[in-house]
Amino acid sequence: MLDYERPILSDLAAFTRGHPSVIQALVGPRQVGKTTLARQLQASLEMPSVYASADSPIPPGPEWIETQWRLAEIKSAAERGPVLLVLDEIQKVRGWSETVKRLWDSRTANRSRLRLLILGSSSLLLQAGLSESMSGRFFLHRCPHWSFPESRAAFRRSLDEWIYYGCYPGAAQFAGNDERWRQYVADSLIETVLARDVLQLQRVAKPALLRHLFLLAAAYPAHILSYNKMLGQLQDAGNTTTLSHYLTLLESAFLVSGLEAFSRGKVRQRGSSPKLVLWSNALVSALGGPSFDEARADPAWWGRLVENAVGAHLLNGLPPSSCSVSYWRRDDEEVDFVVERGTAIWAVEVKSGRPRKASGLRAFRARYPRCRALLVGAEGIPLTTFFETHPAALLGR
Repeated sequence: MLDYERPILSDLAAFTRGHPSVIQALVGPRQVGKTTLARQLQASLEMPSVYASADSPIPPGPEWIETQWRLAEIKSAAERGPVLLVLDEIQKVRGWSETVKRLWDSRTANRSRLRLLILGSSSLLLQAGLSESMSGRFFLHRCPHWSFPESRAAFRRSLDEWIYYGCYPGAAQFAGNDERWRQYVADSLIETVLARDVLQLQRVAKPALLRHLFLLAAAYPAHILSYNKMLGQLQDAGNTTTLSHYLTLLESAFLVSGLEAFSRGKVRQRGSSPKLVLWSNALVSALGGPSFDEARADPAWWGRLVENAVGAHLLNGLPPSSCSVSYWRRDDEEVDFVVERGTAIWAVEVKSGRPRKASGLRAFRARYPRCRALLVGAEGIPLTTFFETHPAALLGR
């Protein structure tokens, strides 16, 4: 088990002790340490616990939850005190939310001493179950991809190494061997996410198309790519509605987001050209492209990696319930990222050194004079400072 403790651990421990009447839900990508966090939480608390995972090739039924629940109740009775029940990858259990709701409400009525933590790697399925069946009963924690400060503290990664390799803890053992690192990320991480968190749990009519769409996104990080262009590059691509739906599925597994074009006060068109942002640059670098040294020597490609890392930093750090991340483009003018937070608008432009046209900030601010601007990189906030700072602090609370 990794000795490093991510900052979210202290929040989980404090919440477990202080809010026993609320279900805790921890959602985040695969292989970023959710299970390790749960194990560390078990070790840090002054109470016994029961851990079980539903991450099996054949998803279990609701009786699996009832069995784990009963084991926790038996332990609570034997210990005469509270018990923490941890259910990992719970979104794979058929009808999990209805079962948990029934058992949790019975727990309240019987004054049970159970504390419950549920974990999931599919935000779409986990949050759908929470919102449909357990309104008012849960608190959602987000466990994102590893930030630069975490990567530096745990694995001594430099900023350039983090921008290129991202940070999956399990892949750290292959540092210095790019071939094995790429194979590990592609086979053990990406393929597992696609097979278990997307294709196994969702109805996908064209699984090969979904995989090809992901590979296309990895080849075009931080690019605005029209659906028509995607259709031209993908075999058996169907239509734009299918591609838009598959992008949503990839986003639910924390792989790729297709950012919409910003349009204040108007309904955004579903068919607008998305800007492809991968949630970790490891997903880009593992699937081909230049080596680390080659990427660092190529201003255009390195600029794309930096811009994608900025977008991923925003997506990983800002809660979608209160913030939205998009981009803006009118003719030849473009703003890399636009963040809406309540009535506030932030225009974020990345100065990464790659050749590009003149800034679109002036045109954007002429159209939205109350927006605030943030330059990242050369002429603005240094990259190290930007990636060391949580997006909420960068954009103001």
